Amino acid sequence: QVQLVESGGGLVQAGGSLRLSCAASGRTSSLFAMGWFRQAPGKGREFVARISWSDGITDYADSVKGRFTISRDNAKNTQLLQMNILKPEDTAVYYCAASRTWSTWSENYEYWGQGTQVTVSS
Repeated sequence: QVQLVESGGGLVQAGGSLRLSCAASGRTSSLFAMGWFRQAPGKGREFVARISWSDGITDYADSVKGRFTISRDNAKNTQLLQMNILKPEDTAVYYCAASRTWSTWSENYEYWGQGTQVTVSS
């Protein structure tokens, strides 16, 4: 089992920045990738970014490319999502997730954090 605990999030004005953190514990050696998803009110869960645990390869949704940066610290079993130039449409609950595969589908992520609210005001 893997446990994920998120921190960060909050309220920010459009154009501002926030950083999300996700600490993993348990059988992290079984993981291939970690990612972030988000869910806005009335919408489905959306892929945001992913990073491979071993070599740090990254991938982003087109909607956040160039504004968000995902990174990881293997020694601390932590991944980060730096979010810059935030827009009102980025408002959502953000979830940290972990997977044994390389995927953008939420169904392929076995472990999830509790979610953290990000609100961007216009």
